[in-house]
Amino acid sequence: MIDDIDDYINYVFIEKKLSSNTKDAYLNDLLHFNSYLKNKITKDVTYDDVTSYIDSLSDADSSDKTIARKIVSIRTFFDYLMMKKKISINPCERLESPKLKKTLPKVLSEDEIEKLLSLNPKSAKEYRNMAMIKLMYGTGIRVSELVNLEINDINLTDNYVKVYGKGKKERIIPMADVVTKALDEYIKIYRPTLLKGYLTDKVFLSSYGKGITRQGFFKILKQLFKEVGIKKDSSPHTLRHSFATHLLENGADLRSIGEMLGHENIKTTQIYTHLSNDKKRKDYELYHPRNKKV
Repeated sequence: MIDDIDDYINYVFIEKKLSSNTKDAYLNDLLHFNSYLKNKITKDVTYDDVTSYIDSLSDADSSDKTIARKIVSIRTFFDYLMMKKKISINPCERLESPKLKKTLPKVLSEDEIEKLLSLNPKSAKEYRNMAMIKLMYGTGIRVSELVNLEINDINLTDNYVKVYGKGKKERIIPMADVVTKALDEYIKIYRPTLLKGYLTDKVFLSSYGKGITRQGFFKILKQLFKEVGIKKDSSPHTLRHSFATHLLENGADLRSIGEMLGHENIKTTQIYTHLSNDKKRKDYELYHPRNKKV
């Protein structure tokens, strides 16, 4: 099965132009599946094999979200083999994914954002951290887009950033003056001190002079949340969701928000209307005089 997996991974990465992170997720899922089947020949894999594997994941207390993702990886793999006529029956044809509970993303309040942005940077790394935070909250870009940014992707004159999202699709996102100022200061004054003799176009650098990683940014964000006393989820997604929600609450058009976020379907962006409506209801219950109990 290994050769078929390699062919499929090359297909999704080169022809389908999926991101490196998605490619790696598919690869890990399929290798885990292959290991469970003990290198069984692809054409011999049956529906019972797949369901047995899914049951083993449940027995190991894997989350519904993890199981659903692995099912997608396996199903699309066999869809590819069907397309290439390497198999005649898809063993996943009757397979159903677990129903996932819809959970609203965590969002910071505007006061919490102010706390985060009120940190006073002193070192090169702290100026880098502040520039990253302001850019993420100011544009709603994904963490993968943040760490892959290169110098030429940022236009400090016309106040915009160019990012390459899912499927390598390019989009232009405007930046507020406060974001541009933070980037300008970091790039011109502090970034050169972090290079450590390396030559790289990556905007945000680690202490070793190379591009900062997703894991590195996660750790930075977790520490910053701790410093200002924010107890909510310190995921980069929290900044992205806060960007979208605050724009919507202040009157921005849903379609414009979706374009800035890189959503292909307006339905993906509509989750933020639920967040906004939830806040409105809480404000109503808290402040409306007719809502006070007698």
